[in-house]
Amino acid sequence: MAEGTRAALTRHKRRVMYRAACRWPAYRIIGPMNEIEDILAKLSRSPFRRRFKLGREDRAYLISKGLEAVLDHAQGFIEKRLAPANPARDGKQTPFRGHPVFVAQHATATCCRGCLAKWHGIPRGHPLQPAETRFILALVECWLRRQLGNEPGPDQPRLL
Repeated sequence: MAEGTRAALTRHKRRVMYRAACRWPAYRIIGPMNEIEDILAKLSRSPFRRRFKLGREDRAYLISKGLEAVLDHAQGFIEKRLAPANPARDGKQTPFRGHPVFVAQHATATCCRGCLAKWHGIPRGHPLQPAETRFILALVECWLRRQLGNEPGPDQPRLL
């Protein structure tokens, strides 16, 4: 693309082109923690998304099993329910309760392919790439850490 052409593009068109480029794993890189924080801040402005909180049972389950084990469960849920190009019962595959990951998926708009397309620009109709799966897991992890109140600081290592 020529330099003059790039300058003429509107902000919206550049965003659309960036999202299209991000479909490919070579370009889809999970950015620094502030990118995830920006996404979570955007989601918190949605009345539907911000009402999700971990209940007493989910919090107790998360504490008893540990965050690492729950994130392993999340990996399995994502591979089974979201990763296929056309998941079974898309839009209805994630329950609203029963596991901390289910609540986190609804809070982070990673519950179905429709929400992934609308909120994160990950289109339907293709299997999730490994980088997209890592992105989803990073969002879920950050939300769960916030709910527990032990969000990692800049010096602490992250699980993903």
